[in-house]
Amino acid sequence: MEFIKYILDLGPSVMLPIVIFLFAILLGQKPGRAFRSGVMIGIGFIGIGLVIGLMLDNLGPAAQAMAQRFGVQLSVVDVGWPGSSPMTWATPIATIAIPIAVAVNIIMLVLGLTRVVNVDIWNIWHMAFTGAILHIATGSFAIGIVGVIIHAAFAYKLGDWFAPITEKYFGLEGIAVPHGTSAYCGPIAVPIEWLLNRIPGVKKINFNSEKISERFGVLGEPMIIGLILGIIIGFLAGYEFKITLQLGMQMAAVMILMPKVVKCIMEGLIPVSEAARELLSKKFNGKKFYIGLDPAVLLGEPEVVSASLLFVPLTIIIAVIVPGNKVLPFGDLATIGFFVAMAVGIHKGNLFRTLISGFAIMFMTIWISTQTIGLHTILAEQSGAKLADGVTKVASLDQGGSPITYILTQLFKLENISGLLVIGSIYIFCVVFTVLYFKKLKQQEGSKTI
Repeated sequence: MEFIKYILDLGPSVMLPIVIFLFAILLGQKPGRAFRSGVMIGIGFIGIGLVIGLMLDNLGPAAQAMAQRFGVQLSVVDVGWPGSSPMTWATPIATIAIPIAVAVNIIMLVLGLTRVVNVDIWNIWHMAFTGAILHIATGSFAIGIVGVIIHAAFAYKLGDWFAPITEKYFGLEGIAVPHGTSAYCGPIAVPIEWLLNRIPGVKKINFNSEKISERFGVLGEPMIIGLILGIIIGFLAGYEFKITLQLGMQMAAVMILMPKVVKCIMEGLIPVSEAARELLSKKFNGKKFYIGLDPAVLLGEPEVVSASLLFVPLTIIIAVIVPGNKVLPFGDLATIGFFVAMAVGIHKGNLFRTLISGFAIMFMTIWISTQTIGLHTILAEQSGAKLADGVTKVASLDQGGSPITYILTQLFKLENISGLLVIGSIYIFCVVFTVLYFKKLKQQEGSKTI
């Protein structure tokens, strides 16, 4: 256990390259090539960390300034995934969650229940969070383990269902995103896509960076869109002109740098992915498999970054109108792109549709997160997390607002029946709809090739 904790403490930028290197060696790659792949992926994740840090350090304070300027009275601050993940790894259930999640993946692969080979060990923290919250809510370690197993199995199925999106829209051949907010928020966008396709007039509305660029020339380029959005956010925050311009340039840099650092990950991953697909195809009679990776690989799409910036002020507005909400979005605002990334792919880059589904996603996320404040605060206390002076309660949008964790907690606890019925019914409907939707698409594509 101590060894696993030591590896986890290295962080994803070191841990993932080690996992990729060992995985590549097992696939029969030469040590030199395997080592290069691991290092390139590590460089990519360091780059993503730097860009996200740029957003967190600058967008976070701007968001808080906006909230204060417009008198938003929300008492519990969202600590985001940077706060929630260390809390989770410090729990008793966290280290055992890794071998359990890996075992679930292997069993599902052997039984043909998934085609996702998950190599992103770091993001098992999402599954561990579910287990930790269930442990706290029920007092049963065994139920916590059950939570990890259910979340893991569901996550790998999410990877299967959305693999056509990661391949066709994002261009990530042989890659799946089975975990994180991008995966579990994806089902919410699917029925919205179906519905919008059936509304006359509305179904024809489509705007994205490419169309904006065609219409407005240089003004429509991603970096200019980032500049404009950054300036708007600075203006709403009440910043002085100089700082507003600086924020605009920082967001312009994000629009350009994010796709470039994601390319580093892909450069390191492609040889490994190809080797894995070739070996697994031989072992399983030509069956196609996907390498499960961090949703950060989706952030290289300009529409995802654009949506991320748009949802900084929008998420604060949504937080104000969610009934009974006490959570002030903060820690996860810089990475709001994770929540809407899969929706961008489902809507094929249509930002108009992403705004609609993103509204639904963030509304549900905030609604859930305000109901899990008590459990999240206990998690923080038990993990020994250091909180700022005067802070007595914590919440998070990422995982704290996860419908998977919430539904499982309420099923075992039966404390909020009305919440379980409403959120459970909506989310289960979206999941079932997603399965049927992609099954029908697959059948239609199959008939076209005949």
